[in-house]
Amino acid sequence: MSIVIREVVLRHALTDAPRASDFDIVERRLPDTLPAGTVHVRLLWLGLDPYIGQTLRARHMGEKPPAPGEPLPAESVGIVLASNDAGFVAGDHVVGNCGWAEEAIVPVARLRRVDPTIAIAEHLGVLGMPGLTAWAGMTQLAKVKEGDLFTVDAAAGIVAGTAGQIAKIAGATVVGIAGGAAKCAIATDRYGFDDCVDYSLEGWEEKLPRDISVHFENVGQRVLDAVLPRLAINARMVLCGLAQHYGDGSVARMPVGTIIGKRAQIFGLVVYDYFARREEWVSFAAPHIRDGRLIEVQDIAEGLEQAGAQIERVSLGRNEGRALVRIGT
Repeated sequence: MSIVIREVVLRHALTDAPRASDFDIVERRLPDTLPAGTVHVRLLWLGLDPYIGQTLRARHMGEKPPAPGEPLPAESVGIVLASNDAGFVAGDHVVGNCGWAEEAIVPVARLRRVDPTIAIAEHLGVLGMPGLTAWAGMTQLAKVKEGDLFTVDAAAGIVAGTAGQIAKIAGATVVGIAGGAAKCAIATDRYGFDDCVDYSLEGWEEKLPRDISVHFENVGQRVLDAVLPRLAINARMVLCGLAQHYGDGSVARMPVGTIIGKRAQIFGLVVYDYFARREEWVSFAAPHIRDGRLIEVQDIAEGLEQAGAQIERVSLGRNEGRALVRIGT
């Protein structure tokens, strides 16, 4: 007898940042037999990133948004229940785009096997796409090194938190930039940053360090305007995200004259360029996870029915750490 599962889908097409009310939970009936080249996966964790809100309203890298009722984009980690492919067996732990669902039938081309002895949920965060993003920006673009003064905004987030920890491992001094005392505490007390500047306070710009040698940008104009004049000569800047502009459609701009005067190198970072090198990142990260030098702070919502509310929190910048939804065990 076929299995009926629950799945979160869009209620209607989106033009604004997603809210919990934009989603419905529907029931789907899985096929009785597995097509060749697919596996039956039970989802354990769903990872929700800022780019998802952009994707859902056709503002991310030209990707077509899902129509109402179609599976939604996001990486999840799950366990294989049954397989019709020689490369996977029941009991394998896998990561891939499986929709926001309890279970799914997934083509194996969309999956990769992961090692559950390192971590489980962390394969969506520090070991997943956010961690790969940080590694690429820090080691392949900015090439952070001992003695650097490194700054990063959205400092409580998983990308920034991982980037800062990589910088600490490399021997840099790390200063985070975040909104609110709680988020700054995550950066300093959990991720081990040397300091964090709270941009919700009046006059925060004057608390930023001078002679910044590496900056990792995740927010946009508000932070760029403050950081650029404080760059060191020959500074390196990685442009990763523009969270400030995702909701209102405004455009970030940079003063070319200041960049020239600083002789700054500006790198645009798109993580898709580094997917083929994921194992390099995992090999680098795994020993540091085991010795406690590389951690992730998790913001967990319990149950599939909380996925809509969780992506709303992400879109509003209210999550504190890696935004996850625990779906099963």
